Amino acid sequence: MLSRICNIVADMSRTRSVFWQGLRAGAPFILVISPFGMLFGVVAIEAGFDLIQTMAMTALVIAGAAQFASVQMLVDGTPVFVAILTGVAVNLRMVMYSASLTPHLGNALPWQKVLISYFMVDQSYGVAFAKYEREPDMMLNEKIAYFFGCISIIAPFWYGFTLVGGLVGSAIPPEYALDFAIPITFIALVGPSLRSLPHLSAASVSVIVALALSWMPYNLWLMVAAVLAMITGAQVEKMLGARK
Repeated sequence: MLSRICNIVADMSRTRSVFWQGLRAGAPFILVISPFGMLFGVVAIEAGFDLIQTMAMTALVIAGAAQFASVQMLVDGTPVFVAILTGVAVNLRMVMYSASLTPHLGNALPWQKVLISYFMVDQSYGVAFAKYEREPDMMLNEKIAYFFGCISIIAPFWYGFTLVGGLVGSAIPPEYALDFAIPITFIALVGPSLRSLPHLSAASVSVIVALALSWMPYNLWLMVAAVLAMITGAQVEKMLGARK
């Protein structure tokens, strides 16, 4: 009995240690999440959202690129369902993220899977997956603790700085339009990632398709271009992997 209690205590200690490892690994992303969240809050207010709508969107979607894309389409007068579909299309990469994490977290409890799905963003996925690959012998509870440690430092800053941006945005006079912030933000997001053939291929296809289908109503060209670009990037990466 005493041995079992000691093992439980040791497991709890190890789980806490792994949680703090995840928190420390996610901490550097604060430098990116904070200004990005604040910018979304400002842009959403400038686009006509009130503070409650802005915070509801950032809490429900919790995906910067998809939020910016949907807000831009709503500003352009696109029907709500098309804006939602566009956000879904932008976030289709989460399906690939989920598939790659299934071998590691597939046996988690249902409520844990729900929370992991909600908090799966680029940063939490990237940090956690790299850790799992480096240490394949991690226990399931340790993997879960590491994931939540990472996102526990990221999510509050995302919510908090979105609120700051919303409050600041509502105080900016209307004559100081901030619509330009949306395309600049996307350029800043895409530019640094164009370092590999799959990324370059996806970007090229998205540009070509977007220009070719710019005549489509309700900005549907954006959704089509996003889907085709992701398919292209995945296929190119698969071909490169097969050659290796």
